[in-house]
Amino acid sequence: MAPTVKVTVDPDHFMHTSGALDSVWTKHVPYSKIPSFPKLQQDIETDVLVIGSGISGISIAYELVRQGTKVTMIEARDMLSGETGRTSGHLASDLDDGYTEIAKKHGKDGARLAAESHQWALERVGAISKELGIECEYRTLPGYNFSQFTHGTKEHDDDIKEILEDMKAAQEAGLDVKYLEGYALKGWDGKPDQRDAIKFENQATFHPTKYLVGILDWLKNQPNFQAFTRTRAAEISEKGVTVPVVDIHLGAKDVRVKTDDGLTITAGHVVEATCIPLQLLSIVAELEYNRTYCIAIRIPKGVVEDCLFYDSAEQYKYVRMTERDEKDDYMVVGGCDHAVGQEDEWDERYKELETWTRERFPQAGSVDYKWSGQIMEPVDYMGYIGRNSGSQRVYVVTGDSGNGLTHGVLAGKLISDMILGNPNPWEKLYDPRRRGPNIAKVLPHMLKHNVQVNMQYKRFFQSDIQDVEDLGLEKGGVLNSKTSKPIAVYKDADGKVHKLSAVCPHMHGVVCWNDSEKSWDCPVHGSRFSKDGKQVCGPCNVNMHPVEQSDLTTPPQS
Repeated sequence: MAPTVKVTVDPDHFMHTSGALDSVWTKHVPYSKIPSFPKLQQDIETDVLVIGSGISGISIAYELVRQGTKVTMIEARDMLSGETGRTSGHLASDLDDGYTEIAKKHGKDGARLAAESHQWALERVGAISKELGIECEYRTLPGYNFSQFTHGTKEHDDDIKEILEDMKAAQEAGLDVKYLEGYALKGWDGKPDQRDAIKFENQATFHPTKYLVGILDWLKNQPNFQAFTRTRAAEISEKGVTVPVVDIHLGAKDVRVKTDDGLTITAGHVVEATCIPLQLLSIVAELEYNRTYCIAIRIPKGVVEDCLFYDSAEQYKYVRMTERDEKDDYMVVGGCDHAVGQEDEWDERYKELETWTRERFPQAGSVDYKWSGQIMEPVDYMGYIGRNSGSQRVYVVTGDSGNGLTHGVLAGKLISDMILGNPNPWEKLYDPRRRGPNIAKVLPHMLKHNVQVNMQYKRFFQSDIQDVEDLGLEKGGVLNSKTSKPIAVYKDADGKVHKLSAVCPHMHGVVCWNDSEKSWDCPVHGSRFSKDGKQVCGPCNVNMHPVEQSDLTTPPQS
């Protein structure tokens, strides 16, 4: 059945979300229903400034506000315009990287704390939604891990052995998980036979934007909360002296944040809940940046078990159900990850997800939504939540590793505890400044990753198009030659040509055109920009430059 997906052409669309394609969550919560806030017009002071309005920022604000702290939140675009609105909605302690690998990097105690913190987070969503009376489809349900291979083959048997090994590590980490030999999911009536599964109890799911809109509605009515949208943080400065050897910052009593309009926000503490912190390297260099894809396909109500499930492929498929109407639900199917800006087969990714689903669930109907999102993978599998390197009053939340929803909710607890001076057992595990033995364990992978990143500078000598006339309507490409600057060229629906410098302002990579989401994506550190050059995802924190502002004609020396 042919997809009915529509691409939004609203010129202000990228202020609402980070791609041209809308996620399934907009069906019941269109952008018009998300709470709005004014733009900052003057210098202000606050106890805590939270930069970013996704699930991390909103969770941190909620935990602090309910304890009496004065919180200000700013967002560069509109509320919920980042990756939270483009997630698949899984709430899982069945972590993507697996407890076998987590224990290798962080020990059994680290694996136990990882399980404990994510389990706490998924249960916290249920508690808050009940406390505030938010109807967000929250429900606890099982999660299943299946082999990617056909039952009865040697590949399947070998794969199950690895899955059982990870089950044992998850059990040692304290999770309720067991093996179900011969288990076949209800509704999986198609030909691929992948039965046998491990089952994680007490997982959960919800409608992420319904939940967060409910919290924002509560926050708006609190006297110790205020928020400003279309207010971009351009610079963060914490006065004092940094002692590099012990990574301690002395002397600062507050932090000053400059906006791109030149205003100043003075805060006792600042939290960068922005997917990627505002810095050139450090943490940025320890992350991998991937695009991930989702479809929402109709399925008759009650036909498929309401659960979370995953296969074991490297670019694995992940599945959950969400409400559509009285007749059908949506099966949300995701996967097909790849490095940002390093592939141009977007339609094939969506087709792969659809084919995979129809082969297993022949009852499936039309694909009504398709979209993509961004995942930040830390080299040692644990996200970075805590004080930024060299800071005492600036905190970061990044590196979600595919578990961004629980990651953001646990950040609410951890960051609020740190600001309020409460001890928290998770602090060391998620410390952004962690080094030492863990670096030795991941060094080969980091070196390989850095080589791969540096290879992306080859685009300084490549051209996507030879002439502007090569472009169709609503298409983009980089025009380049060895004697000219790389130029990002976009031709709009009316045939008007728009030109920008193709050099990413962050670390000077040459951007690539993403025709699926109508965006410019940087293959070096994953920064993304709208078709007209507005920044929509860091680490870059400014818009693309006009052509005349770029004087780079060769790649930077690395």
